[in-house]
Amino acid sequence: MSKKPMISHHVASGAAKLRHVFVRDLEVKALIGIYPHERETPQRIIVNIDLSVKEGEGPKDDDISHVVSYEIVVKKVDAIIAAGHINLVETLCEKIAAACLRDSRVMAARVRIEKPDIIPNARSVGVEIERVR
Repeated sequence: MSKKPMISHHVASGAAKLRHVFVRDLEVKALIGIYPHERETPQRIIVNIDLSVKEGEGPKDDDISHVVSYEIVVKKVDAIIAAGHINLVETLCEKIAAACLRDSRVMAARVRIEKPDIIPNARSVGVEIERVR
């Protein structure tokens, strides 16, 4: 049985030849939740994504097509949310992680989704997952 490589908390690492690509506190409106009102009215969610990316030779000729672009990552999130209602935050996390891991340079994805407006006396509630290639 082969073991998956250990990814060290999504930090850049010269020794491991990993780049850390991230999206911090992306605020979007989504139809998410199990209650009827959550199916009808979009609610605010906060998305954080950390990717461990195999470096390779870097951006050849200063060309963005040679790197994992955080702009493309955000567009993936927007497309998943635009596809329609999702019941569970866990499902949204999984969809985002899977979309990021479709790029073969992404070795691991950590996705955190927060719902800041759900529990009145909590700053936010949510879920964080990590998926490794």
